[in-house]
Amino acid sequence: MAHEYLLVERDGSVLTIVLNRPTVLNALNARMIEELDDALADADADASIGAVVLTGAGDRAFSAGADLREIVQDGPAGAHVRARRAHAVFTRIERLRMPVIAAINGLALGGGCELALACALRLASMGATFGQPEIGLGLIPGYGATVRLPRLVGRGTALELLLTGEPIAADEAWRVGLVNRVVPAGDLRSAAHALAMSLAAQPRLAMRYLLEAVAAGLEMPADVARDHEATLFGLVCATDDMREGVSAFLDRRRPEYRGR
Repeated sequence: MAHEYLLVERDGSVLTIVLNRPTVLNALNARMIEELDDALADADADASIGAVVLTGAGDRAFSAGADLREIVQDGPAGAHVRARRAHAVFTRIERLRMPVIAAINGLALGGGCELALACALRLASMGATFGQPEIGLGLIPGYGATVRLPRLVGRGTALELLLTGEPIAADEAWRVGLVNRVVPAGDLRSAAHALAMSLAAQPRLAMRYLLEAVAAGLEMPADVARDHEATLFGLVCATDDMREGVSAFLDRRRPEYRGR
């Protein structure tokens, strides 16, 4: 499918999606979010894809946030609809059957930071900057930061970032647990691709159940989450891939997973 604001590239079992509005720092307009939803739906339906890398065009920004020119025209009802639509698309990222890796090249602010938060893993270039500056505009985050950020970095750190609106550099983002790795800018795409390739080589059903257990478990009481994990553990033990993985381990050979 042709996209106006995305570039979609395929390399074997890894799909790379590039936010492609570099002249406005890859700001998230409504059309881009719809295109992102379409690209993710296509990826989820393609059993040959094992991991997705999400990044921004150019070297200045992953995404500098929601397109404010659109938002100021919304009014209260339109803003509510816009936020709910972004929630649906970002939740798709979170619940995809394969991991999505954010390769954060530059600014990840506002909605751009919220998009990165929805991904399974986050790699950042050394020059990347993160923040939720909405408070300085008389706004609050609308694309999930008040939910995902405290779960990722803790209540106190999240509130400091949200209430001050102050940005943080990549090394501080790594220190507080917002990103998984920080790499030189020139190595970001290759590092994200290598990680995606290694994840795509893992057994697909186990990966799917693992992602589901974590995403759903964060929304459940601990005892319910443990029950859910046990159910998924039982399901994965019924797969051919599980039997192949255990047999290969005992036979001291490389497993050959078939996704069933």
